[in-house]
Amino acid sequence: MITEQLRNEFLVRKDLTFLNFGSFGACPKPIFERYQQYQLELEQEPVLFIVKTGLEYLQQSRESLAALLNCPADDLVYLVNPSHAVNLVAKNFPLKAGNEVVTTNLEYGACDRTWEYYCAQAGAHYKRQPISLPLTTKEQFVEDFFKGVTNRTRLIFISHITSSTGLRFPIEAICAKAKEMGIPTFIDGAHGPAQAPINLNELGADMYTGACHKWMMTPKGSTFLYVNKAYQRMLDPLVISWGFNSTTPSHSSFLDYHQTQGTRDFSAFLCIPKAIEFMQQYNWHHVAKECRQLVHDNAQRFCDLVNSQPLAPVNKDFILQLFSIPIRTKDPVALKNVLFNEYKIEVPVMPHGDQVFLRYSIQAFNTQAHLDTLYNAVEDIIRTTDLIQVD
Repeated sequence: MITEQLRNEFLVRKDLTFLNFGSFGACPKPIFERYQQYQLELEQEPVLFIVKTGLEYLQQSRESLAALLNCPADDLVYLVNPSHAVNLVAKNFPLKAGNEVVTTNLEYGACDRTWEYYCAQAGAHYKRQPISLPLTTKEQFVEDFFKGVTNRTRLIFISHITSSTGLRFPIEAICAKAKEMGIPTFIDGAHGPAQAPINLNELGADMYTGACHKWMMTPKGSTFLYVNKAYQRMLDPLVISWGFNSTTPSHSSFLDYHQTQGTRDFSAFLCIPKAIEFMQQYNWHHVAKECRQLVHDNAQRFCDLVNSQPLAPVNKDFILQLFSIPIRTKDPVALKNVLFNEYKIEVPVMPHGDQVFLRYSIQAFNTQAHLDTLYNAVEDIIRTTDLIQVD
């Protein structure tokens, strides 16, 4: 059971109904305090921290995360965000004219732009395979997705949990089928860690990036990139620095290239063991289960209010701690502003293609009362304005 003690661990403003954990996360007090301790240590002796002790902490952090993800620690590097990770792979992936990178039409906009840019440079095609909504079964999703795969496909890039729709994709089946076909896979798991179980050894993805500053609750700018050893040599760093062709190389050029990037504060990376400890302390498997149940219990209620339907069956195969309500509005920005300015609700209104979604996120500090506040606000907006159309 989620306790008041746990709810009070979060720093989120109490005057807001905060239903947007999915965008950037929020750091609990014990993890934030550890972050500040590392930053203080850095400033007290920056040389020692940057060239010695910080690197030792970094190794400990990677080992802790690797145990959670079930993969070798040396197959992980830390980056500031998933967009950085996608750029790193997209810039280096060996594409030629006529090749294809296959994805869905429901991916994160920054990643779409990255792949479109680098595919255009190579004369390759970034193929956004249409996915019909609502989803029905995992098997149907896999069948529909692989209709876009051809003998020109060189990589499959797909979300674990999408941003705008909040849908969990069956990446286990996608990776398994891709492996049978000899096609490498790169999973955008920005929303994956601590929202969905991740076992990288069993998953078999060739590359996976996940944001620790979202559902794992670390400080902002904390993301990992996992790369199978077969693809590590492919990845030159985006920033060439001391680790490239190092005069004192370590056992791994993968770590040298991407870990040694000049002067920077990497304290956020070091807080991952504390975040894992925090989740273990509060039995996070059960916390996440309760959050998920709250999401599910309210899903149809919200859809009925705005005269729409869920984007997939409301179960843990497709929906975890995010739920996107399809709405009809001519002005998403105005609706978002009204919800925040007039009702003090932090919740995203997310356009994607020709659709718009009102997406709520549920974390340990959220209660039914928060969702009731959102429901009442939407009901009031429908009654008093033309910002949401229900007919």
